[in-house]
Amino acid sequence: MKFVLVSGGVISGIGKGLTASSLGVLLKSCGWRVTSIKIDPYINVDAGTMSPFEHGEVFVLDDGGEVDLDLGNYERFLDINLTSESNITTGKIYQQVIEKERQGLYLGKTVQVIPHVTDAIQDWILRVSKKPVDNSGLPPEICVIELGGTVGDIESMPFVEALRQLKYHVGEDNFCSVFVSLVPELGVVGEQKTKPTQHGVKNLSSMGLSPQLIVCRSERPLLSETKQKLGLFCQVPPEAVVSVHDVSNTFRIPLMLQEQGVCNLLIRSLKLVWRLPTLLERWNHMASNADIFQSTTNIAVVGKYTGLPDSYLSIVKALLHVGMSLHTKVNIQWISAEDLEVSNDSNFSGLKKENCTHQRGTAAYDKAWHTLSSCDGILLPGGFGTRGIAGMLAACRYARESNKPFLGICLGMQVAILEVARNVVGWNDGNSEEFDTSDGCKKVIIYMPEIDKSRMGGTMRLGSRVTRIRNLDSLALKLYRTEIIHERHRHRYEVNPNLVKDLEEQGHISFTGCDETGQRMEILEIPKHRFFMGTQYHPELKSRPGRPSPPFLGFIMAANGYSLDNQSIERILREIEEQNPWSQTVSSDENGEVKSL
Repeated sequence: MKFVLVSGGVISGIGKGLTASSLGVLLKSCGWRVTSIKIDPYINVDAGTMSPFEHGEVFVLDDGGEVDLDLGNYERFLDINLTSESNITTGKIYQQVIEKERQGLYLGKTVQVIPHVTDAIQDWILRVSKKPVDNSGLPPEICVIELGGTVGDIESMPFVEALRQLKYHVGEDNFCSVFVSLVPELGVVGEQKTKPTQHGVKNLSSMGLSPQLIVCRSERPLLSETKQKLGLFCQVPPEAVVSVHDVSNTFRIPLMLQEQGVCNLLIRSLKLVWRLPTLLERWNHMASNADIFQSTTNIAVVGKYTGLPDSYLSIVKALLHVGMSLHTKVNIQWISAEDLEVSNDSNFSGLKKENCTHQRGTAAYDKAWHTLSSCDGILLPGGFGTRGIAGMLAACRYARESNKPFLGICLGMQVAILEVARNVVGWNDGNSEEFDTSDGCKKVIIYMPEIDKSRMGGTMRLGSRVTRIRNLDSLALKLYRTEIIHERHRHRYEVNPNLVKDLEEQGHISFTGCDETGQRMEILEIPKHRFFMGTQYHPELKSRPGRPSPPFLGFIMAANGYSLDNQSIERILREIEEQNPWSQTVSSDENGEVKSL
């Protein structure tokens, strides 16, 4: 097993995740099986209880793991399926160590950070790095590890020490350290400053993890003299100092690294057998297509966390994947759901009035509604809590009545059902137990009976679950092309199964997908609408470049004026398959022989 460690200095959020993903692309394009691990030094056991404003979206894996959004980047770039153990946190490690101590497994020893915590970290990495993550079923050959935060943070010190020990145990020929740093440009002249990078490398080297490759983030390409200076002071060859400057799309980052010889540098550092990155040609074709548009599609995303787009990163990427496939530029118009609300509208009875913040005629209200009415489609993403629900209800009603393409995800689907229950069926007191737990309302959306109400972390319906398409004339079947689908979930509430028949008959809607039992509704459609779909699951989490999510594909096709008949969808799917960079993969067998899959 070979290991590539990606750490960073100067500031957090500098692009370590994209760098790690891009290095993985280079190695996979040569035929090696690659896996990824993300280390987050925070004490939380996982990302599940963290606010989107704190750390961006919570990405959900097939096994139900609630993890950092960087694991979404790994899966999208490398087309792999990771597990919850691929995200290591301080909370997980200490939880494991303390549990072993309580069981007496340390045989009376004084439990300390070194060696017990550091040993636990190394054992975790070695175990997870061997788990198959692709369709080959074979163990990975190279593991890319991203160390979150910045070098020198007190909370990351046990992980740095564990990685130093890991480097010693596996040998320097099996371990490559990559350091990502910022090279700022100050003043009118725009001189590229190297001192922050020098200090970062000095800190990392003092901890026994001297980098073999330095990746420098900057607005413009690094000057030759800047590379020479960094190479001199950081004790690496100038060719091991590479520039990752701003580009038109993130798919160009692996190509930028390859142009600077990074693939050959990794091969030399890890003592690998030399191979050509054969599949980069297909990746280059995909990256070029991402900048070629034949049309523009404006999509309004009406959400609760629109102040931080990373809160909806997977949705942004899913829209991008469809746009690339259809050669349309998807412009996202962010609308805060609260800006669509009015405080005196009887349509929102049952919601607390303090949640309705605007009056008609205010600048924020008028701007939000102008944006909504001028877009080509409306998307309601997931979320939690009552804030902004009145505005989301208004957006659903507008989409339904104006025949505008609509996609509701998780909470978005539940809000769409509430809107139909109130304004079509006539249940004015229809509500969700998430918003109103009193006995005075009609509970259209209910708390799932198996969910633990006393604990927050890891208690939702999580991970990949089976959805059965029960209506053979549905749009869902046209898009998925199969009756049994597997999608990832993250929710506590569901449609009240006792009201499904009344909602369908009186609300003129159709629940076209359900779980294996037939009791839990998964897909909502309005048959006579141009495109109106809601999903209880999160289809954006399995979207890939060259393999976009079916609900997102149908949504953007409708918003862009495409016909949604079987023939048109089949033709589009054939064209998309040709764009998939990993549809023809080179790999190696158990004996290390390169073969084509």
